[in-house]
Formats: sequence, structure tokens, C-alpha cells
Amino acid sequence: MIHTYSGKTIRFEIKYKNRTSIGIMIDSYGNVEVQAPKGTPDERVLQLLEDNWDLIQQKLKEMKDRLQGPQKKVYEPGESFLYLGNTYPIQIFQEKNIEQDYVVFEGDKLHIYVKQLEDEKIKHAMKRFYYQQSKALVEKSINRYQRNFKTKPRSIRITDSKTTWGTCDSRQKLTFNWRLAMAPQKVIDYVVVHEMCHMVHLNHDRSFWRLVGKIMPNYEEQENWLTLSNWKMTV
Repeated sequence: MIHTYSGKTIRFEIKYKNRTSIGIMIDSYGNVEVQAPKGTPDERVLQLLEDNWDLIQQKLKEMKDRLQGPQKKVYEPGESFLYLGNTYPIQIFQEKNIEQDYVVFEGDKLHIYVKQLEDEKIKHAMKRFYYQQSKALVEKSINRYQRNFKTKPRSIRITDSKTTWGTCDSRQKLTFNWRLAMAPQKVIDYVVVHEMCHMVHLNHDRSFWRLVGKIMPNYEEQENWLTLSNWKMTV
């Protein structure tokens, strides 16, 4: 079916089921499905869509962007970057007398201070910021969940991995991806718990996942966030 509202049109499918409530589902490819109790009037379905129109449009845009893949960043005022799960615009300042380029999060912006207004300098300052933030956020999370483990990590490193969010070796040395600072705190917590559980179970057997689920019952939600959002975690 097709419905137009506020100047925009969407295609959707209705599935009538033995249920008592009506809801909207959007899959990872942007297909919209309304699940409704049998006998639900079309007017009720359309009203539900219109009541959630802005959210649906936002989700459809996210799906479209995800399928297109990472977009090259432009290091100019107003460009947006992820930090702790939210998107913030950057503001760039040239400070010729500073010892080192740096970034600070102030209010609702990421303020970048650099000696030279060059893309590579700005990008490097951003990566250093994420490295520093990831280290602090990971250590905070480890301290929060340490009570669940008898063993403590022997070391914690932040790395630039293209394939993993974290690792744990047989010596209980943990490494984490610097891009984690772009994720919500709950997602960071999940990756930390995941790797700390490897201090007990090195593989991904049933005992491992049982331990993860015991400490973080909703861990699948955090995995899902990483699956859907990892493409935009970039500088």
C-alpha cells in the first residue's frame, strides 16, 4: 500500500494477526510493515502511520544512508560526528600558540582547536580525542562491572582495529577499538562485558553467552546497535 502525508510518500504492508495491539516494524532494508489485530479499520492504520510519521522518515533515512555506506567527512563547521551515540556538529578554531591540537565537547558541539586549518590536522585531532575518550569510558565501564569477575584485566589498550570492537587474550590483556567513544554508554558497557567474560571463557560457547546474559540481559540490543550503526562510526 501507499500513503502520502506532509508531502512525502511511503510504501507499507499490513499484516493482520491474532494480537491485541497495533505496531509498526521497519526492517534493515527500510521495508515498513504494520502489524495489526484482525478487523482493524484502515483509518486506524493510517492514523498510526501519521502519528509516527517523523520517526518513520528518520528511520527510513538511516536505513538508506546505511545501505549507501560511509560518507566521506568534510572538516568544516557544521559537519556532524558521533559521540556517545549522538550526533554533534563541529566548530573549528585556529590557535597558533597551542602546544598540541585538541578537541573538547562543549554544550552541544565538538570544538576543535588546531594550529593549522588543514583537513589532516583536524582529522588527527579528532582521532586523538576519540582515543582518549574511549580509554576513559572503557576504564570507567570496567570498574563498574569488575564486581562480577574474580579476575582483573592485566592491561587495557585502545587500538585501531578494522575488524573487532574488542579482544581478550589468554593472559587477560584487553584491547578496545577507539571508535567505541562514538557509541552509547550501554553499547560500550556491552563490549567491555563481552571481553571481560572472555577472561572466564575464551571461546563463544554456551557458558560464555550464559555469563554475558547474566550480567547484561539486554546485550542483544547493544549488538543490534553496533550492527546497524557501525557504518557511520568514522572520522
